[in-house]
Amino acid sequence: MEKVQYKKSDFYYDLPEERIAQTPAEPRDSSRLLVYDTKEKTITDKIFRDITDYLQAGDVLVVNNTRVIPARTYALTPHGGVVEVLLLKRLELNTWEVLMKPGKKGKIGVKMTIGDELSLTVKDITETGERIVEFEYEGAFEDVLSRVGTMPLPPYIKAKLENQARYNTVYSKVDGSAAAPTAGLHFTPELLQKLKDKGVQIAEVLLHVGLGTFRPVSEEIITDHKMHSEYYEIKPEAAEIINKAKAEGRRVIAVGTTSVRTLESVADEKGMVRACHGNTEIFLYPPYKMKCVDALVTNFHLPESTLIMLVACLTGREEILNVYKYAVENEYRFFSFGDACLIV
Repeated sequence: MEKVQYKKSDFYYDLPEERIAQTPAEPRDSSRLLVYDTKEKTITDKIFRDITDYLQAGDVLVVNNTRVIPARTYALTPHGGVVEVLLLKRLELNTWEVLMKPGKKGKIGVKMTIGDELSLTVKDITETGERIVEFEYEGAFEDVLSRVGTMPLPPYIKAKLENQARYNTVYSKVDGSAAAPTAGLHFTPELLQKLKDKGVQIAEVLLHVGLGTFRPVSEEIITDHKMHSEYYEIKPEAAEIINKAKAEGRRVIAVGTTSVRTLESVADEKGMVRACHGNTEIFLYPPYKMKCVDALVTNFHLPESTLIMLVACLTGREEILNVYKYAVENEYRFFSFGDACLIV
């Protein structure tokens, strides 16, 4: 059987700008939920808190406990110019990979200041144009950053975020992301407790969301696209919960594409995972069949993005485009602060 060579245009859909959510739903679990049944090929309209009707005792919900840091800052050059500095990945204690705009001001050796508390020196430039910088500061870096940085909202969100905590999940713990794992934004502590009371198990994994969230697919043939690298970690207790469920034929339900990427990066042919950490560049697109993940909670993603390609692995390309067409026509809210989709 001939292998399909998908183009990025095969994952295009038309999205009116007014469908892009500018503010998060309040409360978190009041957003809408589109439920897509892959076997019956049916769509059901729900509210997110109704997810309790679709999860059962023994299911394992895998969440990404990364925390978004206030990663967007503005630096002054020696000549008085202003450069936007977006922190992407910590390489060493004081060394970070960052995105600079305009990049031409970030030449190797240039020193810049961010407020009175932080300065940086450009040490290197990567093949894809990111800067490697070394920071100088006094005290704890996280404390300094909390004073000089802001939440790095995606460029399609124009509204001001009044409550910065709304760009983090209620279970976020480990600082290090440049963008939120947005599927988890819909959960409240009360909803999570309700699921636990029902017998649903929660397993926490970690993947720090980096530059890839901001990088579109530039190649027409998707297999030519080079995926970004992100740090992940699976602890022994999470691996044990997930593997026991797989061994007993219970469902593993990923919350967000970042949880999927973590699990599928390490899963063997039987869907078993191991406790480990490292960097992943996994790129999932049809006809890839998930090894560990049985179902997915996710938001609605950008046209032609690696994320909609990943979701299509669970549904098929035509099916996910039909789901998105339905979502547009029925006025679902899209992207980071938008509504959710449950694929079972």
